[in-house]
Amino acid sequence: MKVVIVGGVAGGASTAARLRRLDEDAEIILFERGAHISYANCGLPYYIGGTISERNALFVQTPQGFSSRFEIDVRTESEVLSVHRQSKAVEVKNQKTGETYWESYDKLVLSPGAEPVKPPIPGIEDSRIFTLRNVPDTDRIKDFVDKEHPQRAVVVGAGFIGLEMAENLHKRGIFVTVVEMADQVMTPLDYEMAALVHQHLKMHHVEFYLNDAVKAFHEDKRLDVILNSGRVLPADMVILSIGVRPESALAKEAGLKIGKTGGIAINGHMQTSDHHIYAVGDAVEFPNPIAGKPMIAYLAGPGNKQGRIAASHIAGRTVQPYKGTLSTAIAKVFDLTVASTGLSEKTLKRERIPYISSITHGASHAGYYPGAKPVSIKLCFSPEDGRILGAQAVGYIGVDKRIDMIAAVLGQKGSIYDLTEVEHAYAPPFSSAKDPVNMAGFVAENILNGLMKVVHWQAAQQLTDDDFLLDVRTKMETDQGIIKGATTIPLDELRLRLDELPKDKRIMIYCAVGLRGYLGCRILMQHGFKQVVNLTGGYNTFITATQKQSNEDIYESAFIGTDDIIYSTKPKE
Repeated sequence: MKVVIVGGVAGGASTAARLRRLDEDAEIILFERGAHISYANCGLPYYIGGTISERNALFVQTPQGFSSRFEIDVRTESEVLSVHRQSKAVEVKNQKTGETYWESYDKLVLSPGAEPVKPPIPGIEDSRIFTLRNVPDTDRIKDFVDKEHPQRAVVVGAGFIGLEMAENLHKRGIFVTVVEMADQVMTPLDYEMAALVHQHLKMHHVEFYLNDAVKAFHEDKRLDVILNSGRVLPADMVILSIGVRPESALAKEAGLKIGKTGGIAINGHMQTSDHHIYAVGDAVEFPNPIAGKPMIAYLAGPGNKQGRIAASHIAGRTVQPYKGTLSTAIAKVFDLTVASTGLSEKTLKRERIPYISSITHGASHAGYYPGAKPVSIKLCFSPEDGRILGAQAVGYIGVDKRIDMIAAVLGQKGSIYDLTEVEHAYAPPFSSAKDPVNMAGFVAENILNGLMKVVHWQAAQQLTDDDFLLDVRTKMETDQGIIKGATTIPLDELRLRLDELPKDKRIMIYCAVGLRGYLGCRILMQHGFKQVVNLTGGYNTFITATQKQSNEDIYESAFIGTDDIIYSTKPKE
């Protein structure tokens, strides 16, 4: 059997290696139009920033080493120009010599990846404007920074890669400005979770503009970045991080089915509409396991898993069909960790999937052990059976393990009840007896079981005459600020002051993060108050989402008590 693989990196290289492990006799040819077949895409910004000091550390495998270990015919700097399905052959151009030739196949695997989006903006071809997708891109950027010593950089697009580049250029001593067309950074997040990132960026003196886009680039001694708003940003260099799109042109020209997203349509065995041709990696679309609609995930993890499935199926092995990806992702933004899995609230709204969402602010480990930091979790779940639909987490310590715990339950179509039972390793330096993931499950369970109703931060901005806003924090906390229109009654005094509350209005309770608000709800509901709701995420979420972007990070005024409750003012010395 002769197998031709187009493209290396995560999808193509993992397909080739797995196939050789399963079939020692197969003839395997891997074409890669670049010079490198297997490198760490996700590490590229950190090499530019100097965190990864050695360039060779980026390479998982060299073409020579890969060929020698797996006895694979690796042909780098060889671009596949076309696929002739009837004769089962590909046309290849040797980029060194310019020669073109045909190579036959029994099975073909396409792993073309994705390409950066470069819209037709005037001046976009300037040599000081860069994209970051591969090793040559990385070399060009690092060489420019090392030799030209730029003072100002503009990053266009505030996605995961854009913010990682902003951090690493900032680390190099460059003044960084980020421009984002949306009203928030990291659009996979919901707004109030992204707001935590906004405040953190301000702490690190990263200038950024939201709800604005680049209109043109004007070449001068410096490069002027002209925004739709009319603002002109001077720059010595620009990083375009607007997004990527699947490189599906080769498949499209071959007559393979292309989906609505522009990705190559595949089945659970990674086969395209031509079952002799497989496709893996960033160029493929597959139904999302939650929404049921085709989506693309530009992530290395799914690409590796897809390559393994494709190779096993080509080798005639019985394999578990691909289930799709939950798009579990994580990023470091200076000191902050940002992660998500499943679908966000705005995606659920767009897809018209019924959901309930709640926000909890827990602690990275036991509050009485030094160094505990806040971990904020937003959970979306089904109002019918509590099935988890998505989650987001933002914090400083332990965010990765929390999102992984939720993703593991979500991947098994688990519910919020499963989160309450997740068993975790506990010792004071690592967690609490009730982990933040357990707490997120407990809160969701209380909502589903009718022990509490919740509203979100927007509701506190839209009060009517039929609403009564009640702040149950301590006086020390409320002295630092309250939500406009709120009446303050500390939780511990609530039972003694019930006569001060109206029974003919909706009472909206809030505390710092929601826990004491829940306790207040239970007190009032059991004393005959019928319309009681808790502001999910409490004052911390409200003030983060509603304050100006230039305001101080919300964590500046938060501390974790020995009771693991987050209070919204600084502790007494």
